[in-house]
Amino acid sequence: MWLTLVKGIIAGSIIIAVTEIGPKYPRIGGLLLTLPLISVLAFVMAWTKQADLPAISALAKETLILVPLGLPFFVPLAFADRLGLGFWPAFAAGVVLASATIAAWFWISSPATS
Repeated sequence: MWLTLVKGIIAGSIIIAVTEIGPKYPRIGGLLLTLPLISVLAFVMAWTKQADLPAISALAKETLILVPLGLPFFVPLAFADRLGLGFWPAFAAGVVLASATIAAWFWISSPATS
């Protein structure tokens, strides 16, 4: 129970840091977002909980594939001003784009195995 609470506090702290720092210092906010802090913590916590290297390896393989497939989410937000989009339409378009690329990958591939 305590470990789950600590995980939530760490993840929440990163989100709060990005929302507070990002508007003033976009480069630092972006850096915090791109650091794989949550992934690193998740792998360490999964290892300490189960010590199952094949399962962690499979998770790492899926993450390695899915992270680039989620990147289209950022395109409409990055170019919202040039496209004449507000935040919510750009956000929605990003969710649709990322969902489409990830769904296409799930449709054409089989799950990674260790």
